[in-house]
Amino acid sequence: MADWAAAMRAGDHAAAWAISERELQRRDPARRDDPTLPYHQRWVWDGRPYEGRHCLVRCYHGLGDSIQFARFLPMLAARTASLTVEMQPRLIDLIAGPGGGIRFVPFIDAHPLPQSECDLEITELDFALRLTPADAAMPYLAAESGVLPHGCVGLCHGAGPWDPARSIPPHLLAPICAMAPCISLMPEATMLPVLNPDGCPFDMKATAALVGATDLVITVDTMIAHLAGAMGKPTWLLLKSDPDWRWPVGARGTPWYPSMRIYAQPSAGDWETPLAELARDLAACPALAAER
Repeated sequence: MADWAAAMRAGDHAAAWAISERELQRRDPARRDDPTLPYHQRWVWDGRPYEGRHCLVRCYHGLGDSIQFARFLPMLAARTASLTVEMQPRLIDLIAGPGGGIRFVPFIDAHPLPQSECDLEITELDFALRLTPADAAMPYLAAESGVLPHGCVGLCHGAGPWDPARSIPPHLLAPICAMAPCISLMPEATMLPVLNPDGCPFDMKATAALVGATDLVITVDTMIAHLAGAMGKPTWLLLKSDPDWRWPVGARGTPWYPSMRIYAQPSAGDWETPLAELARDLAACPALAAER
């Protein structure tokens, strides 16, 4: 759906919703939540009303997708009789939080929950609710911050293996480590001169605590970008030249995360250009000046 992606990149949600509505009308109801398809290729919401009903939100995409669209869960909960969210186990402690009236249960691939009165997939919520990023309060995630030196920068160079073009060779981030104290937000050991050469914990709340303790996060397009953005942390996103629908092409910011600044490749494979621009901005960053 190239037209839908173009509308979303342009921030034209009304046009994107109109495209989604036409697509919904063409769909075969028998293919809803089709078990013959991989989870991330399934559509779930069939347009039925959710107001006053017992609803189930399924999280069939990646961790970053769930974080991005979790902002809409309280608004859906306010319109339903009850709301259950079947979410990736790693995220539940971070996103559930105290109160809220939403029941969170782990999503187990082999044993998904039975259907409710109204099922939706979490990335369908903006369309189903007709809400834009501006309709959600920011920040919407929080964590107890750890203790790091003033001016510390969190670095994340790797995205998922399904799209290696999003990742940066880690040695390209080494100059940043000479400009400010840095930590790695990758859950693995690194050769970069960071304060935590063994990497960050796999636990999401512990990772969020590290993000919260930094003054700046520099990351590629992966879950860490969504986590830092949802926490309202200043986040500099290193983006490949042909990003997916959620990132506006040619823009320096995004309405999804107001605290985010985008540094995009001018052409495929060219990380040197955005990294050079980022380094110039980092050198002029007053929040880090005291550490240089």
